[in-house]
Amino acid sequence: MKLRIKGNSIRLRLTRSEVKSFGELGKVSETIEFGEEENQKLVYSLLCLDNGGQVDVEFNDRQINILVPSDIAKDWVNTEKIGFSAKQQLSKGGDFSILVEKDFACLKPRDGEDESDNYPHPNAGEAC
Repeated sequence: MKLRIKGNSIRLRLTRSEVKSFGELGKVSETIEFGEEENQKLVYSLLCLDNGGQVDVEFNDRQINILVPSDIAKDWVNTEKIGFSAKQQLSKGGDFSILVEKDFACLKPRDGEDESDNYPHPNAGEAC
């Protein structure tokens, strides 16, 4: 699962097996280790919730959780829908943007990158 953070926005990209796991277990997580100590780790997760509502994000104790209502999660996992997005209002004004997408293989291969579990790019095979 790839994580991209820029300003007040977060984007996750998931491979085919990660989307499948999310659909089956309702959760997929990754850990970034910045050092040996427990307080030098960041965990980010995509979690399915059995309640209505909207996509939400929470951050506590070095953990980022993207919370997805089950109807949105099922629609995304079980269709060819590429992704879903949401905006969360911040208490001091402004928005926090959330984007979750299926990860596509690049149109041009890159050295050292394994894309065997990525989704086929929709524009693959088109002439330049």
